[in-house]
Amino acid sequence: MSAPRLVSHPRSMRALAGTRAILPGLGLCVAVTAAAVGFEAVETHLFGRAWLEALVLAILLGSAIRTAWTPSQRFFPGIAFGAKTVLEIAVVMLGASLSLATILAAGPGLLFGIAGVVVVAILSSYGIGRALGLHSRMAILVACGNSICGNSAIAATAPVIGADGEDVAASIAFTAVLGVLVVLGLPLLVPLLGLSPMQYGVLAGLTVYAVPQVLAATAPVAALSVQVGTLVKLVRVLMLGPVVLMLSLGASRLREETDEAAPGVTTGDRPAPGGLAIHRLVPWFILAFLALAGLRSAGLIPQVALAPMSETANVLTVVSMAALGLGVDVRSVAKAGARVTLAVVASLLALGAVSLGLIHVLGLV
Repeated sequence: MSAPRLVSHPRSMRALAGTRAILPGLGLCVAVTAAAVGFEAVETHLFGRAWLEALVLAILLGSAIRTAWTPSQRFFPGIAFGAKTVLEIAVVMLGASLSLATILAAGPGLLFGIAGVVVVAILSSYGIGRALGLHSRMAILVACGNSICGNSAIAATAPVIGADGEDVAASIAFTAVLGVLVVLGLPLLVPLLGLSPMQYGVLAGLTVYAVPQVLAATAPVAALSVQVGTLVKLVRVLMLGPVVLMLSLGASRLREETDEAAPGVTTGDRPAPGGLAIHRLVPWFILAFLALAGLRSAGLIPQVALAPMSETANVLTVVSMAALGLGVDVRSVAKAGARVTLAVVASLLALGAVSLGLIHVLGLV
């Protein structure tokens, strides 16, 4: 009697082969992430706070490794998976951190004012970037990064407009440096401009990039500044969904342009011209992001699950930033450094001016 023959299933075999293909590169991304988290812990131990977050350290370490060593082809699938799919999952999970009820409790004046500041800041930043010679994708990345939530906004916007790894890494690198400088320098405006704790909290929430940076920038001033700054910052983060949704509806031409992507790694799909499928116009992760935000607002996500989901989103974002760094040679990013830096600085100054204008118009004291 002959032994039974094992029947192979083509679909499962392809899935297994695909999983094996991404393991080397994804493992490298995870190793860089672990190193970044370790360096952040060392910073906190030595200085009492982490001046450079793990997210920033991951892309810096990844870029340094990529500049000193060119990975072989077997690493590219996993690095690409980390830069795109892992990032999209992280964006989805960020939706669980947004609660419409908490934001609406702040009052309509401030809420609409924050939304208006974000819109004006995006338009002015984009105009500044284009005037300085940045191409459309880079100008959009800088505008969204400055106006919404820094690295997270850049990372969420990149797949929608088809930005390549070098664009993302360059914009994140410069906004990361400025983010640290803003945290250090913004408290100096309290005595210079005579800002109250309420006014400074609004200003910090409108200008500082990341929520942890808002805490670091407001803690030296007052507890009220911390509370107000965090609330305002969350409203800015809430704008990420609508802004990226609008970009996904209006930026199909950008995604179809044929400029070259970074070698081996890209953070965005480059669809063939002429296709207007719904998954191209509205990426799945944006729909999922909005769905999770709605579930959170309706109280359908258990409270006990919110913290783990937020932490998971943070870890996945760091992994994706490591992948972006591993896909970019710093020497090629440096070529566009001066214009990007000038665009980011000018855009940030414009955002600060608009934010101070909102504080004056609302009569906050």
